[in-house]
Amino acid sequence: MREPVRAFCEEAVAAFPGSGAVVEFGAYQVEGQERLADVRALFPGRPFTGCDLRPGPGVDRVEDVSAPTFPDGSVGAIVCLETLEHVFEVRRAFDALFRLLAPGGVLIASAPFHFHVHAHPDDYWRMTPSAWRRLLAPYALRVVGALGPEKRPHTVLALAVKAPAPAGALERARRLVEAVRARLDALDRARPVGARLAAWLRGLGLSKGERRARAEALLARFTVEG
Repeated sequence: MREPVRAFCEEAVAAFPGSGAVVEFGAYQVEGQERLADVRALFPGRPFTGCDLRPGPGVDRVEDVSAPTFPDGSVGAIVCLETLEHVFEVRRAFDALFRLLAPGGVLIASAPFHFHVHAHPDDYWRMTPSAWRRLLAPYALRVVGALGPEKRPHTVLALAVKAPAPAGALERARRLVEAVRARLDALDRARPVGARLAAWLRGLGLSKGERRARAEALLARFTVEG
């Protein structure tokens, strides 16, 4: 998991925690990423089940997100970060996530877009923000964000709430967007001076488009629908 995705997840949970059981798909924690990848502490006092296709750190239960065995309507919140690009039956996975959620349940998700191929165990899809909006159409509230240049975002972020959405959901979603932007600005400002200088030097040999992509890496564009 990357720092901007972790920041989005934290703010999304704070704004729309849901209630009841929590399930994470893609819970396997790669060595060295435990600090970012472990999201259990964001849901204190709630039943939490980490799922993945393979057993290992962070995994309580081996599950296929495109064919999960949880009862329909039994989950209050689902976290699915940096995972759906690895699911061949991705449309089936989106349908399954919707079925599993209880009324008022929350989905927090992300996936890379302009990003290198990374096989865990394989890598199949890059879905545009428009694709995410279509796939999340059954939800009562949909927040979809793109990180990076408008025509070449590197990451898509999403939060969706199954009907009925809570009172004031649209305003809460707008506040979420502002909170995420503030977190991303803070991440940018927190980079050490040495790292900034090194990045500037590396950029000298890049094209104008490549330099723009670096400069806009933490720029977030969101749509809120509901």
